[in-house]
Amino acid sequence: MGVRLRTTLTATAAVAAALCLASIALFTALDSSLTASTKELAANDAKKQMQHLKAESGPGNPGYEKGMVPPLGKGAVPPGGKGPMPGSAATGEDDGLPLPDEAVLVVRRTFETEDGPVTVLGKASKAPALAAMTTLRNLLIPGVPALLTVVALFTWLAVGRVLRPVSAIRAKVADITAYGLHERVPEPDTRDEIAALARTVNATLDRLQTAVDAQRQFVADAAHELRSPLAILRTRLELALPAEKPLATAALDDVARLQSLSADLLLLARLDAGEPLSRAEELDLAQVVAEEAVRKRPRPDVHVYLDLTPDLLVNGSADQLRRLVANLVDNAVRHASTSVHVTLASPDDHAVLDVVDDGPGIPPEHHTIVFDRFTRLDHARTRDTGGSGLGLPIARDIARAHGGTLHVVPHSPGARLRAVFPLSGRSVAYPLGDLARQDAF
Repeated sequence: MGVRLRTTLTATAAVAAALCLASIALFTALDSSLTASTKELAANDAKKQMQHLKAESGPGNPGYEKGMVPPLGKGAVPPGGKGPMPGSAATGEDDGLPLPDEAVLVVRRTFETEDGPVTVLGKASKAPALAAMTTLRNLLIPGVPALLTVVALFTWLAVGRVLRPVSAIRAKVADITAYGLHERVPEPDTRDEIAALARTVNATLDRLQTAVDAQRQFVADAAHELRSPLAILRTRLELALPAEKPLATAALDDVARLQSLSADLLLLARLDAGEPLSRAEELDLAQVVAEEAVRKRPRPDVHVYLDLTPDLLVNGSADQLRRLVANLVDNAVRHASTSVHVTLASPDDHAVLDVVDDGPGIPPEHHTIVFDRFTRLDHARTRDTGGSGLGLPIARDIARAHGGTLHVVPHSPGARLRAVFPLSGRSVAYPLGDLARQDAF
C-alpha cells in the first residue's frame, strides 16, 4: 500500500471519527435542548390554565359560594390531587408522558389555592422538536458520506501533488545506471524535505561518479601501461636461444594471455566511459558474422555451422561487432562437445544472432551472472584454455553500445546466447557465397 493511499485512508478515517463524534454530540445536545423547550412550553400552558381557573371561580361569578370548590376548568385536578377532574381531557401520570393519540408532552403542576392544592396538567406539542431532529438526521445521513468523499478526494490530490517530485526522483534514479552516472535527479523549487532529498541524492551521485571514473581511469591506465612491457617481453621470448625454446614457448603462452587480458581491460574501460563508436558505419551483419565465425580456433574437433540471412544492415563499428561475434563463438567452442550453430535471422525489424553449442549448458540460476566480469562457471574452470571471464561481459557491452541486447535463452542440450540489434532500415546485398554454411576449418 503506497504512501498516498495510506495518507488518504488515514485522513478520511480521522475525519469520519470526528464527524461521528460531532454528530452524536449534536444530536444529544439538540434533543436535550428541544425537550427542555417543550417542557417549558407545557409548564407555561399549565400556568395559563391555572390563571383561567382562578378567573372563572373568583367572587362575583354566578354560583360561587364561600367554601365551595370552584368549578375547575379543563385539565384541573380537584383538591387532594388524586387525579384529573371528571370529564377532563388531560391524561397522564408523569412528566414527559405523551398522549397515545397525539405527540404531546404532559406535565403536572400543583398550585396552592384558598381551597387547598390544585394540580393542573399542562401540555405542549412535540411535533416541532421531532421535525427538527428529522431535518437534522436527513441532512447528516447523506452529508457525512459526501463530506468524507470530498475530504478523501482533496487529500488524494494534495498528497499526489506533494509526492510528484518523489515520483520524478524515483523514475530518474531507476534510469541511472553505471553507464549514465552523469545524469541527475530533478530538484524541486520547494524548500522542504523532498528538495533536501533530491539534493542529497545528487550529491551521492556526484561522489559515486567520481569514484567510478577514478576506477575506470585506473583500469585504462593500467591496461595501457602493461601493453609496452608485455610487447617487449614477448619479443625477447621469441628471440630466445634454441636451448631455451621449450621454456620460452610456455612463457609466450602466458604473455599472450596477459596481452589479451590487458586488451580486454582497455576495451572495457573505453566501453564504460561511453566513448563514441570508432569508425561507425552501415554494414552487413551477416558478412561480419561469416568472416569472424569461420576463423580457426584451438579446438579442431568442434565444427561451427552457419545459417545466415544476408542483407541485414546495422549501424556500428565493424571491429567491435567482430569482437562480439568472436567472443560468442570462442565461448561456445570452448564449452561445446562436437558442434556450434550460428544463426542470423530477422523475424521483425531487428537482427537476431543466435550462437548455440551442445555442451553442458548454463543453469537457469546463472543466466545473469555469466555476464558479470571475471565470472566463470565451475565446469568452465576445469576445461578453460585461456578464458578470463571477460568475453561475455565485453560482448554484452558491445551489444548495448550498438543499441542492442545480449542474453541467455533457455535451451537444452547446451547453451543458446542471443544478441539482438536494430536494423538500419536500408538494404544492400553482400554476397556470402559458400560462407553461408560451412565449418570452421
